[in-house]
Amino acid sequence: MKITGVNTFVVDCYRTNFVFVKIYTDEGISGVGEATLEYKENAVTGAIEDIKRYLIGKSPLNIEAHYHNIYRDAYWRGGAVLMSALSAVEMALWDINGKSLGVPVHRLLGGKVHDKVKVYANGWFAGATCVEDFGVKAKEAMQQGFKGLKWDPFGKAYMTLSNEEMDNAIECIGVVRDAVGYDMDLFIEGHGRFNVPTAIKIAKEIETFKPVWFEEPVPPDNLDAMVDVRRKSPVAIAGGERLFTRHAFNEVFKRRALDYVQPDISHAGGIMECRKIAAMAEANYIPFAPHNPSGPVANAATLQLAACTPNFFYLEIMASDVPWRKEITDEKLHFEDGYMTIPDKPGLGIELYEDSAIKYPFVPHDLRHYNGQLIQIRPPAAEHYF
Repeated sequence: MKITGVNTFVVDCYRTNFVFVKIYTDEGISGVGEATLEYKENAVTGAIEDIKRYLIGKSPLNIEAHYHNIYRDAYWRGGAVLMSALSAVEMALWDINGKSLGVPVHRLLGGKVHDKVKVYANGWFAGATCVEDFGVKAKEAMQQGFKGLKWDPFGKAYMTLSNEEMDNAIECIGVVRDAVGYDMDLFIEGHGRFNVPTAIKIAKEIETFKPVWFEEPVPPDNLDAMVDVRRKSPVAIAGGERLFTRHAFNEVFKRRALDYVQPDISHAGGIMECRKIAAMAEANYIPFAPHNPSGPVANAATLQLAACTPNFFYLEIMASDVPWRKEITDEKLHFEDGYMTIPDKPGLGIELYEDSAIKYPFVPHDLRHYNGQLIQIRPPAAEHYF
């Protein structure tokens, strides 16, 4: 079997654009991957074009060799662009391998230790304009069956919080906690935007609400800053969505910087690299809870990873998405009583509809974190897709 082609499909999805990769072979078996890199879509498609030159004519079966060679020969190792491109290609190669053998990818990685995984919702708050709205929307998410809710209550703050901003954030968390009670897990998102003293102050303020974690309290560039926060925080600290490869996570484990690790399968290096990171976390007794707010292919790959990962803790998923998400793949998810079932179809268990994907071409979008529009994460017409 030889690789004959590599195509990218960039699909508008309101807050960003999905970036899908499809690899074709001379035996008619194709594989899909996802490299959705928010606000850097053109950069990642360019990186995929560079990788394409390496892949054409090679066997898709030698995944580890291709990963090693592409990473090594890039010379400028790591970074969001290269690693997102490589992650998507790696996913697609696993998809081809599974399909060629007629088995799901998790069978190739040791088989299932989980038939289903617990799910927490992101994006459930879309459209909320006041703290009371957060309570209403939290109850709606609870009625849908979610076991946990994640959101960023900190407005457009950067590095510091005024007393008024802190009070507003605490009020919002309190309204949600009152709405759903203490049986619902809450995850407080920081989006890496505070300095060390502010992050520590926030951690102490939110302790009373018993969140599972405070996520990415400081920017990801300085691991020592994260260590400083974790040492003084009364709540658990999560992070890792903007770290790439097991090499970066090795430093996390050495310095005990995080209580929960959250690599993203679309950015950290793909399925096997994330499985290696999970194994390192397991050896350090740290739960594995990957970042997963992107599209249908990344979610399918994350579910395959979850199946064979003993220390898998929680699956992140967007509560709703653009109406055309249902058009661009054959995604079929089974969600019941807060858990998502891991499918057993060959490969990743998902197919991309190319004709539908090209109907929703690239639209430029900008980061909303610092302009007061963070809550507008989904369009008014957003729909539940599972």
